Amino acid sequence: MQVQDLERLLTVTMPFGKYKGRLIADLPGHYLNWFAREGFPRGEVGRLLALIHEMDHNGLRGLLDPLRKRE
Repeated sequence: MQVQDLERLLTVTMPFGKYKGRLIADLPGHYLNWFAREGFPRGEVGRLLALIHEMDHNGLRGLLDPLRKRE
C-alpha cells in the first residue's frame, strides 16, 4: 500500500453496479464482502476494491481521514 493508492480510493468512483458513482473509499462493507466472496474485477478498480476491503475488514478506514481533510 502506498500513499498514491490511498489517494486513489478517494478520487476513483465505482464505475458500475448498485453504487455506481460513489467513491470507492465510501462503499459499504457488505458490498465489499460480496466482492471478496464472488471475486474482484480485473484492473485498477478491482485492485482498489480489494484494498478498501482489506482496510475495512481490519478497521483501518481511519487511515483515510487525514487525506480527506486535505481535500
